[in-house]
Order: sequence, then C-alpha cells, then structure tokens
Amino acid sequence: MPSIPRAEILKKFRKMIADKHPIIGGGAGTGLSAKCEAAGGIDLIVIYNSGRYRMAGRGSLAGVLAYGNANQIVMDMAREVLPVVPHTPVLAGVCGTDPFVDFDVFLDDVKRVGFSGIQNFPTVGLIDGNFRRNLEETGMSYALEVDVVARAHKKDLLTTPYVFDAEQARDMTRAGADVLVAHMGLTSGGAIGAGTTMTLEDSITLINEISEAARSIRPDIMLLCHGGPIAMPDDAQKVLDHCPDCHGFYGASSMERLPVEVALTEQTRRFKAMKR
Repeated sequence: MPSIPRAEILKKFRKMIADKHPIIGGGAGTGLSAKCEAAGGIDLIVIYNSGRYRMAGRGSLAGVLAYGNANQIVMDMAREVLPVVPHTPVLAGVCGTDPFVDFDVFLDDVKRVGFSGIQNFPTVGLIDGNFRRNLEETGMSYALEVDVVARAHKKDLLTTPYVFDAEQARDMTRAGADVLVAHMGLTSGGAIGAGTTMTLEDSITLINEISEAARSIRPDIMLLCHGGPIAMPDDAQKVLDHCPDCHGFYGASSMERLPVEVALTEQTRRFKAMKR
C-alpha cells in the first residue's frame, strides 16, 4: 500500500493553517479505532506500541517498558491499520534508541509498507530522574531520537516528533521536523489515565515556550499540543485560544481510549437497565 507523499500532506496542513482550521491527529491501537477516526475526519493517524497496550486495558506507559519489541510491534500493527485507512496519512512510532536496529534499513521498510512518516515513540523524553541520566550516560539518549528524525527527513518521510522542552524543540527543528508535538505528559482521566499532571495553565506556558524556541530556528514550523491535562476538546480549545502558534491537537488516549471507556460503559448500563 503506497504511502501518502510528504509534500501532499504538508500542502494540506499549510492550507489548514492559513484557513485557521486546527490540524487534528490521533493515535490508533486497533484497525477499528483508525477506521472510526478517519470517518470522523482526522488529519493524521499515528500507531505505536502504547496504542496496542492502551486498548488492551493497560496504561500507556507500558510502551516504554520491556514488554515487547516496540519497533516490531508497530510493523505488525501496520497490517491491521493501513489497509482500512488508505486515504489518511499513517505514521509509525519508532523507538530511536533501540541499539539493535539499523535505522537506514528500518526507515526504508517503514516507507515500503505504506507509512507516510514517523514519530519518536517510545521516547526517553517521558523518563526523568537518575534513570534518565543513566540512559543518557550509557548511549540511549534523546539525541538518538533526533538523529532518527533527521534520517527520516532525508528519506522524505513526514516527521512529527514529541518534544518536552524548549531545547528539544530547537534540536528537532534543526533536524528537519515538519510538525512538533508538545508533549505535556501522560494523559489524565479515565480508568488508566494519569492522576499526576501539570495544570492546564502550566501547559499553556510550556507550549508557548516550546513554540518560541522552535520558531527561533524555523518560523514556519508547525506545532500540535498533546497529553497531560489536555484530555478533552474543551481543554484543547483553551490551549488553542492561549497559544497563538499552536496549530492543533494530537490525541492518543483522548482520541480512542477515553471515548471507548465512556461508550462501552454507558451502553452496558443501558442494557442492564432493561426490564422484563
């Protein structure tokens, strides 16, 4: 299945920005999730190992732990997702710190099977403290994720990396990233969402810092917001209202887990409420 050309996607996104229409991306852990998102008009779908874990009822952070081969999982998911959304760009979550992968070969495979681009996931950007410092010291650093984005850019794949602070925003912009996704942490809410997140106001401040840093390198960089307290449409709207250089929203749990939790629970309750 052919990928959608990067230039075609960017042309669409530039027009959306000019017309003041937010760009909406979403994660998909199943073919049905992807199909429903496409039916709802989504602009971009990303699949990665956390989507599979999330829709199996496990927390999204399972994706950064040693429960499976992240890069192999995303290639397995391709067979389920890509055929059902042929007209929507689908990106692969790529674990750029995997020391057992030749990324020039792997990125060629990603494009060959029909992915239109990549995102850096699992990402060490979600890890902090001594563990993060030790990862950086022992050769499993965020810089490797920047390198993979640069390699993907040279192969004309769309790149939409997660960034967590201003420095990472500058690094990914220099690497040629097309769309930065300002990551505010694990999404809150629902049965397996985060209980500890920053405030929406703090997220707005950080998103503006990330945007300013990126635009200092390349003024035409695109930016989406994601995660933490930005869980529902009203949250995302507040961010867009207060972040003039944020061009849209990327939802993972927000786009598939939270709606499914609500819909299935409510439907079951309605059936249980029937009378004889």
